[in-house]
Amino acid sequence: MHDLYESPLIKRYASKEMSNIFSDDNKFSTWRKFWIALAETEKELGLNITQDQIDEMKQHIHDINYEEAEKREKETRHDVMSHVFAYGIQCPKAKPIIHLGATSCYVGDNTDVVIMKEGLLLIRKKLLQCLKNLRDFAMEYKNLPTLAFTHLQPAQLTTVGKRACLWIQDLVCDLEYLDFVIDNLKLLGVKGTTGTQASFLNLFENEHEKVKKLDDIICEKMGFKNKYFKVTGQTYTRKQDMIVLNALSSIAESAYKFSNDIRILQSLKEIEEPFEKNQIGSSAMAYKRNPMRSERISSLSRYVIINSLNPAITASTQWFERTLDDSANRRIVIPESFLAVDGILNLYINITSNMVVYEKVIEKHIKEELPFMATENILMEAVKKGGDRQELHERIRIHSMEAAKKVKQMGESNDLIERICSDTAFKLDKDDIIDALKAENFIGRAKEQVEEYIKSDVDPILTECSEKMNIDINV
Repeated sequence: MHDLYESPLIKRYASKEMSNIFSDDNKFSTWRKFWIALAETEKELGLNITQDQIDEMKQHIHDINYEEAEKREKETRHDVMSHVFAYGIQCPKAKPIIHLGATSCYVGDNTDVVIMKEGLLLIRKKLLQCLKNLRDFAMEYKNLPTLAFTHLQPAQLTTVGKRACLWIQDLVCDLEYLDFVIDNLKLLGVKGTTGTQASFLNLFENEHEKVKKLDDIICEKMGFKNKYFKVTGQTYTRKQDMIVLNALSSIAESAYKFSNDIRILQSLKEIEEPFEKNQIGSSAMAYKRNPMRSERISSLSRYVIINSLNPAITASTQWFERTLDDSANRRIVIPESFLAVDGILNLYINITSNMVVYEKVIEKHIKEELPFMATENILMEAVKKGGDRQELHERIRIHSMEAAKKVKQMGESNDLIERICSDTAFKLDKDDIIDALKAENFIGRAKEQVEEYIKSDVDPILTECSEKMNIDINV
């Protein structure tokens, strides 16, 4: 069918795995799991619920009768009660006790947290793969000198591997934040209409300890032992959504920075993203090799960063125990942000798995700029040979300005070194000057920084995560 709008995030960018996490099947089957956990716990705490009723509910976790739910929702305008009704049709024995004592947010909010955690874990896995790809790239090119830039103007040299470590470090920061968010996600628990648990206190005939245990047991059953909000209104605090989407925004920010760097490097013809054999760069200019994947990262990242403002405003404007102006916004903003970040990381993994480095172009660019950067070293060598520092400094300044004029105004090559070689005041052989112009003399501790950072910070993360998550990340 092509007559209805389909989200490009699902159709073009996100993985099936992430799309499945935010699917109706996953959402509504998780609702049913929470209803089963509620019934089981209420039975364990003494309410008149039978095992037959619970077994019946368990038989229909995944075969959701959508037609019945949709038909009922058209009449009632209430999605949760429509699914309670549809579940009751499939479970006639359990029908009287489904959703007993609960309010809609019991299934809605708790399920949202479960789904967000599933999404965050998938994102974490992909983030680690990006780290692994960049780690290997950094180690491969730790020695390769390249022009560094400040203000997008040539500065001193760095190495290609050292620059990759800047990308890596951003992702390590994101991983630390992501782990914090995952470890601190909390369920709503079982709180009732205004968060006071009054309906459950009534069900358990004012036995407060049983109501407290209800919260504890259900959350543990659903994989969140001791991880639930102790006080709430009808919903969990919407600040939690803000925290989650800020973590996604943080990843998008890092990816955006990386993608912009790659776009500039590809313009300089120093590094290119992978280009497929039959890929078309431009419909008009057949010779073009556009950084399309990096541009797509930039585009999706901008969307995620802007989206992170939504939950902040929602959290700010919830009145007292709750209002419903969060609902429509959350239905769109949360899934779409996850799907977009999933798409971003798919692209990030693809690019970093096979970036192309043009070493001769990088060397050519260094040779064009290095004479200016090497003047201090040349000056010191000339002083060692008996030259006057002040006089030589002035001569270098004049030669540099003339060489720059030839480059910028006449479009000719940089002849600074030839000028210095022919200036007898410097008393230097050409070999002395060439030695002073070796690029490796200008990279400082870039190589060592790469080796030390990878060894001390990156490899331990990859090794630990590989073992814990059963991910094949060899270091």
